[in-house]
Amino acid sequence: APPRVNQDSIDRANRERAAAAERGRLAAAAAEAAARARATMGQQIYFDFDKDDIRDDQRATLDAKVPILDANPNAHIRIGGHCDDRGSDEYNLALGQRRSASAKRYLVSRGIAESRIETVSFGKERPAVQGENEDAWAKNRRDEFEIIAGGDNLKAPQ
Repeated sequence: APPRVNQDSIDRANRERAAAAERGRLAAAAAEAAARARATMGQQIYFDFDKDDIRDDQRATLDAKVPILDANPNAHIRIGGHCDDRGSDEYNLALGQRRSASAKRYLVSRGIAESRIETVSFGKERPAVQGENEDAWAKNRRDEFEIIAGGDNLKAPQ
């Protein structure tokens, strides 16, 4: 009888170790998926000079946010519209607001509740890069995305 009891204890310990390893693997995979989702949510979109319409080459960036928002119904975001430093403060604040509103409309058209999205304009006050050339200006004409609620336990889409 003692050898069988001993083997039962060894088998139970092996099962517990395997279960703990599997829980750890699943937790690591979930954390990695959440980090990818958070990175996707943080990706910026860019605009052409003096425009607020979503460029064709930026739609995929917005489309990638939709399944993440669908998988996290408590997540709320803020879209911040930015401009390059050309134009008056007033004009750029208005343009930044139109840019953030454009991204919001796009996401709402894909089924995201309007109440989950805030918009704000920073105009030209928060440049991503310094410079007086087209490369710098292009990087400053952007929308930034920030999770403002429900992002603590972000889940990746299934």
